[in-house]
Amino acid sequence: MNQIELRALAKINLGLDVLGRRENGYHDVRMIMQSIYLYDEVKIIKRKEPGIRLATNLGFLPVGEGNIAYKAAQMLTEEFQLDQGVEIMLDKHIPVAAGLAGGSSDAAAVLFGMNRLFRLRLTQKELMDRGVKLGADVPYCIMRGTVLAEGIGEELSVLPPMPKCTVLIAKPPVSVSTKTVYEALDAKAITEHPDIDGIIEGLKQGDVRAVAASMGNVLEDVTVPMYPVIDEIKKEMMAAGALGAMMSGSGPTVFGLFENRAAAKTAQRKIREKALTKQVYITNIHSVRRK
Repeated sequence: MNQIELRALAKINLGLDVLGRRENGYHDVRMIMQSIYLYDEVKIIKRKEPGIRLATNLGFLPVGEGNIAYKAAQMLTEEFQLDQGVEIMLDKHIPVAAGLAGGSSDAAAVLFGMNRLFRLRLTQKELMDRGVKLGADVPYCIMRGTVLAEGIGEELSVLPPMPKCTVLIAKPPVSVSTKTVYEALDAKAITEHPDIDGIIEGLKQGDVRAVAASMGNVLEDVTVPMYPVIDEIKKEMMAAGALGAMMSGSGPTVFGLFENRAAAKTAQRKIREKALTKQVYITNIHSVRRK
C-alpha cells in the first residue's frame, strides 16, 4: 500500500465541566465527547525521498511544523527512523478554530494512516499515547464515538452510544482563543456545573431527550458574553424545535440536536436569513462499533 485516504471526523461536546486548574496551567475537565459526520479528507502518499510535504485547500493554514498534522508525521518519522517520506493533503471542511477538534482529528488521521502505510504495528492505545503529546483532544479523535474524557482530556472511558438524531452545526464568523477563554474562566467563580451524570444516564437509557435536557458547557459563561451571536444562534435553534442547543468546546460553534431533519432545515434557513453565519451544516451522529 502506497497511499491511504481517511476521513478525520469533527467532535462536539455534549457536556463540558471544568473542575480546576493545575500548576502547569492545564485544566482538569469532565466532558462527554461525540463524533459527528462532518469531516476533513486526509490523503497520505508514500514518497521514496525522505521528508514531509503537507498541502491544504486553505491558504491561511501553516504547512510546516506549525500544523499539528505535520507534527504527527514528524513524530512517527523520527521515532521509527523512516527512510521514506510522506506527502499529506488536507482537504478541510471542518471550520477552523471552532471548538470542533478539526486540527486534532487531522493529526489523529495522520497517526492512524502512517501506522497502516508503514506497518508500524502500533495498537490503538499506543497511537493514543503518542497522540496526547500533540494535543489533549488527539487521543479521543483516534478513539471516536461517545466517550467520557477526564483528567486534562486524556483519560477516556467508552460510554453507551448516543441515540441517533440530526445535528445542526453553526459556526459564527468570529475566532475564539481557547487560552483566552480558560484564562477568563480562572478569573471567575464557577457557580453552576453541567449535569454530566445526567447525560450519562440518558445515554444508558438510549433517551436523546434526556441527554439534551442535561447538556451544559461551563465555558459558555465566559465565551457568550464576549460573542453574543452564540446565544442568538442557540435561540434560533431552540425556536425551531431543537431538543437542546449548546456551544461546543471553547466555541464559537453552536450545535443543536433535532429529532427530525425538517426542523433542523428550518433552523438552518432562519440562521442564514438573519445573517448570523454562512457556515451552517446539517449532519448526523457518528457511532463506533466496539469489539
